[in-house]
Amino acid sequence: MKQTRPGLNLYGIVRALAFAIALGPTAAALAAGQTKLDEAMSHDGLQKIEIKGIDLAYALPGASLAGYTKVRLDPVKVSFHKDWNPTRQGSMLKLSDVDRERIRTDVADIVAKEFTAALRKGQAYVIVDQPGPDVLGVAVNIVNLIVNAPDTQSAGRSRSYVASAGEMTLVAELRDSQTGQVVARVVDRTESRSTGRMMVADRFTNSAEASDAAAAWARVLRNSLDKARGIGGK
Repeated sequence: MKQTRPGLNLYGIVRALAFAIALGPTAAALAAGQTKLDEAMSHDGLQKIEIKGIDLAYALPGASLAGYTKVRLDPVKVSFHKDWNPTRQGSMLKLSDVDRERIRTDVADIVAKEFTAALRKGQAYVIVDQPGPDVLGVAVNIVNLIVNAPDTQSAGRSRSYVASAGEMTLVAELRDSQTGQVVARVVDRTESRSTGRMMVADRFTNSAEASDAAAAWARVLRNSLDKARGIGGK
């Protein structure tokens, strides 16, 4: 594969996504945001494709995952929605920087765990930390994270009840680990399921919802590798 030419990195894609969301709900704003996101996603020759279970996907024409038997997973990066500024449960005090960092770390750990578990299932793929000719690099960003009624585990806190634990968006990039050539990019937003009933919001329920979302994303990647077909058009 050719070395990817300089341009937007995954951080640039994340910024474009944030811009698209920040523009607001009007048709003109959404169109402008979508255009900017499309340009960012396809800036280095990738073309839009359809992947079941994923909102937005782009792939390198003619690219294939067939040659990859190992995966190098970059450290998962997590960022909150720009408007998310919650208070502690049962209090008017805002979450501390320590609380926010704990939530960020917890979500990153959960996502990394689910991706690793899905790939290792059946000993089909080996997780490595070095590049190689059969190593697929996977970079995962979780953006626009919102946690409804975050649990700070403080003593004597009151219980909170919510219809949904929150939402987050996956922005991921698959690339050849040796050349750095991007094979595919995906964006997918998920909101935790609502049962129609209020549920207790605590660290366990929030973690369970995050695990479910991450596991679903991981299955899409695993299925794509299992099929080992070309994911781009010719």
